[in-house]
This record gives sequence, C-alpha cells and structure tokens, in this order.
Amino acid sequence: MNNEQAVKLGSMLRARREELGLSTRRLADKAEVRQPTVTRIEQGKFASPRPDKLAKIASVLGLNLADLYAHAGYFVPDELPSLPVYLAAKYGHLPQSAIEELSKLAGELLERSDEQLSNTPLFSEESSS
Repeated sequence: MNNEQAVKLGSMLRARREELGLSTRRLADKAEVRQPTVTRIEQGKFASPRPDKLAKIASVLGLNLADLYAHAGYFVPDELPSLPVYLAAKYGHLPQSAIEELSKLAGELLERSDEQLSNTPLFSEESSS
C-alpha cells in the first residue's frame, strides 16, 4: 500500500470510529490491539498494517473485512472458507460439537435443495410450444 492509500484507509477508519463515538484507546481495548497501533494506522503511518489487526479493528467498527482489505491493498481471495472454518472464526465461542452439527445440518439442507432443483423442469411444456 502506498502512502496515499494508507492515509485514505486511516481517514476511513478514523471517521467510522468517531461516528461510533469511540476514542482510540477504547477502540484499541475492544480490538485487543495497542492504542499507538490504532493511532498510527489512522494517521496513515503504517504502510502495511497486519491483516489480523485490521480484522479486529474492522470487527469492532462494524466494517466489511473484504472491503477494508481491498482498501489496504491486501489480496482478498475469491473463495470463501469452508463452513466449519468460517463458523469457528466468526463464532469462536461455539464448541466444536456445535460447529460439526451446524455443518452437518447445512450439508443436509444443501442436499435437499439440490434434489428439489433437479426435480424442477428447466422449461415448462407451455414455454416450449
């Protein structure tokens, strides 16, 4: 990320933080990062802030992580993580058994949806005449 991008990213983060009425200290505490880190990112003094720190800050500020990574010039993968990985990252408080059960249920729903789609004709007889 060049200096101009760093400043733009910092300005966006600062504006959102102020919109939420948070101090840099409060944001740092909630994001579990150091307060000078927040200040330096907001001032555009970090050419490449660590993605994990940006993710924590984005979460506290309610910002879309993919959008924030794009502003920071980080690669955003085209693929989504697998459901168990996503659930563990998003809902870290869930026990592994709950993640496994949710993944199984999602798989069953997808199978039912696929069956329903395969039993639906692509074209009705009326539209083919």
